[in-house]
Amino acid sequence: MNEPLVFMFSGQGSQYFHMGKELFSGNTVFRQCMLEMDAIVSRRIGISIVNEMYHPAKRVSDPFDRVLYTHPAIFMVEYSLYRVFAEKGIQPDYVLGASLGEFASAAASGVLDAKEILECILEQATVIEKYCDKGKMLAILDKPQLLLDHPQLFENSELTSIHYDSHFVISGESENIQQITDVLRENEILCQPLPVSYGFHSSLIYPAEDIYKEFLRSKSFKHPKIPLVSCLTGSSIREIHNDFFWDTVRRPMRFREAIQFLESQHTCHFIDLGPSGTLAAFVKQLISGDSANRCYSIITPFHQELKNLEMVERLQKLERK
Repeated sequence: MNEPLVFMFSGQGSQYFHMGKELFSGNTVFRQCMLEMDAIVSRRIGISIVNEMYHPAKRVSDPFDRVLYTHPAIFMVEYSLYRVFAEKGIQPDYVLGASLGEFASAAASGVLDAKEILECILEQATVIEKYCDKGKMLAILDKPQLLLDHPQLFENSELTSIHYDSHFVISGESENIQQITDVLRENEILCQPLPVSYGFHSSLIYPAEDIYKEFLRSKSFKHPKIPLVSCLTGSSIREIHNDFFWDTVRRPMRFREAIQFLESQHTCHFIDLGPSGTLAAFVKQLISGDSANRCYSIITPFHQELKNLEMVERLQKLERK
């Protein structure tokens, strides 16, 4: 049996202006899929996400953090890249989503079609913007033991994920996260604010809960056609319950556990379909053996996606022979 292939989809914090631009310009399938979804979004919110994301006056380093734009933008890029692989006959044995990436994972596995997923994404972004106070998320490059060693420092924040032994993320009110950031930097502990405007995976988004759950009750979810490994549970799930897409943005992420689950079953190959290659970087810290030859990313801020796509396609053809 060939080693299973896992497609991974990242969430908020992985986005930036011009993500996937080289694919948009140079790959017909990617471009067409992006434009089709952009038309759906434009009819709903009156804004072209494609025009916003690829605005010539914007730089990659400029803040791109309005959730009504970034929520659909991340999904559009990830799902369009999935369609590129599908067109080439490369299908995953598993799909794995982290946070907002659970939407792309669900679409790829056939839980809902892309149009319905976009409706779920836009509704979530709308109610979060309307009802929730803004917040921040902070990635900390240190052992999670830091939380236990300095409880007073972190008492006004919430742990959202542990990606590997020396990388975890916290969420909270903007002022509190800034104070934590200042203390960590004073003590030369590496940390990086995520480019988000809300405290996802924390109690800060509770005000949107009832309205969004009511919206989700109108949806009927199919069983996944491709095995779906969720960072909500850290394992495989066979059925999507109606609160799933709320829980994926509210509850902590269990990415480390999801990768450990997969690796306990097989020696896998991983392709990161997210915009930044962050999940691929995390996986390389988690898996044993020659991780560089088992884990790849396509889109990065350095705009090498056509070259990366060609390389991964070639490797997959060799692997599948």
